[in-house]
Amino acid sequence: MQYTNEELEAIFTQLGAQFTTSIHQLEEKLAGIKAFVFDWDGVFNNGVKNENKSSHFNEVDSMGTNMLRFSHYLSFGELPATAIISGEKNEMAFYFAEREHFDACYFKVADKTIALHHFCQEKGLQPSEVCYVFDDVLDISLAAICGIRILIRRRANPLFTQYMIQHKYVDYITAEQSGGFAVREASEVLMGLRRNFTECLNERKDFTETYRNYLNKRQAIAVPFYTVLDGEIILVQQ
Repeated sequence: MQYTNEELEAIFTQLGAQFTTSIHQLEEKLAGIKAFVFDWDGVFNNGVKNENKSSHFNEVDSMGTNMLRFSHYLSFGELPATAIISGEKNEMAFYFAEREHFDACYFKVADKTIALHHFCQEKGLQPSEVCYVFDDVLDISLAAICGIRILIRRRANPLFTQYMIQHKYVDYITAEQSGGFAVREASEVLMGLRRNFTECLNERKDFTETYRNYLNKRQAIAVPFYTVLDGEIILVQQ
């Protein structure tokens, strides 16, 4: 089954999501997206730190990122580039990036544009070809330049949300709040706009040759870890 834009909009707005860019324009933007970049704190979790000064993730969001990448693979025959860009150091983010075989993991980056430009240079991309999933003030500089901007909802910062809308730095605001599987929601709305959501699930269910080929290519990725020193990106051994 393929959902029309009207059906998708109804499904997600009934949950409480907001399309600040029209769904038709969002579909057009998605056609040019070649990479998915995620903030960590407040995106894969609610931003609360544990006793090890890290923050967790959940398997629901993890599966969302996997199927989102597979959706892109079905559409273009190649993997999208993927990265985590965080202002902090999170051991669980390192574990997630390694386990899910992301293309890069950046940490302790105060000015996230430095990391994004490095990532784009490494992958031969433009910021307009990046979909960015984020939640807070540290992310504004990237939201201002990326092609698709998905804001994870948090009821505690309505003024920040309005700021992002007024400055046109956001295209979609999730219904779910941070820590409430919002990454999975973002993944599903993008898969729906790709028009291959059902195909993705069927291919994964049957563990088809196409899915196995995708998985083999994904698993072959060895994630590099980067941070910033004196304003320059440096490679860090994990």
